[in-house]
Amino acid sequence: MATARKRLVSLVDTKYYHCISRCVRRAFLCGDDSITGKSYEHRRQWVEDKLLALAKVFCIDVCAYAVMSNHTHIVLYVDDKKAKRLSDKAILIRWHKLFKGTLLTQKYLQGDKLDKAQQFFLNRIIADYRERLADISWFMRVLNEDIARKANKEDNCTGRFWEGRFKSQALLDEAAVAACMAYVDLNPIRAKMAKTPEDSGHTSVQKRIKAAKDAKQPKQLARFAGSPRKHMPKGLPFELKSYLELVELTGRCMREDKRGYIEQRTLPILERLNIAPENWLKLTPQFTKVFKGAVGRPNKLDGYYTHLEVKRRTSISHCEPLFG
Repeated sequence: MATARKRLVSLVDTKYYHCISRCVRRAFLCGDDSITGKSYEHRRQWVEDKLLALAKVFCIDVCAYAVMSNHTHIVLYVDDKKAKRLSDKAILIRWHKLFKGTLLTQKYLQGDKLDKAQQFFLNRIIADYRERLADISWFMRVLNEDIARKANKEDNCTGRFWEGRFKSQALLDEAAVAACMAYVDLNPIRAKMAKTPEDSGHTSVQKRIKAAKDAKQPKQLARFAGSPRKHMPKGLPFELKSYLELVELTGRCMREDKRGYIEQRTLPILERLNIAPENWLKLTPQFTKVFKGAVGRPNKLDGYYTHLEVKRRTSISHCEPLFG
């Protein structure tokens, strides 16, 4: 039986989550379908455009993504503090970019006067919208529903396009975030859809590399803020240069004919996160196969499961040797 989403998300323990959505049909979500002979490559752009557009509306940042042939990988950061900080008007403006809202919300934005009863109900509506704008379930729902409708219209059919639920993993510390992001960014290379990260279409790493050539970071994605420190600015606690080197090196080490290896020189990001070089390849090439639940150091896992009141410690047997 599937676990309720509220028992998988604990913002007290982490703001980072890895989400996976899979297509239920034999036909491909995107790319060239060998069964029907049709090309659905253009749908990859649908997913990417919608994903980055939602990041501007929701109080949720996109850290990494990869749009594959029949599934998507997304690493999200939930900025619930931003949602609490926004004014009531800002919340309604954001929500109205996605939905029509109600007569009360429309009247409020038009500047009409509301009586006490109307204001009371409006405040409850705004509280709901504020919570939804920092909810990964709502984020994934809006993303997947839009793509499903467009795909069904194009295929001239009805019914499910995605699996009933998307999968989510809590990423409990910087090591888990870095490992998962590298896993997501290297998906096209493992699937032989691309030879290098810069050639990996519809991925976050390709977008970051293009921006890095101009000494910039893409505005649609969560920024790299540098090494973790006491007064940490908002953003990923790594250096962009080190992360790109990490992805490149990890990609070179993945070999079909034999196990890859990492050179003796250690990358700065691995030193900071205290991950042994020989463990890194265990973390990234098969991230979702090795880890079925939350990911992080054992003490982080204990706190996470305690807050959710869950007794079973999924993945702890793998996390202890790799992150301990």
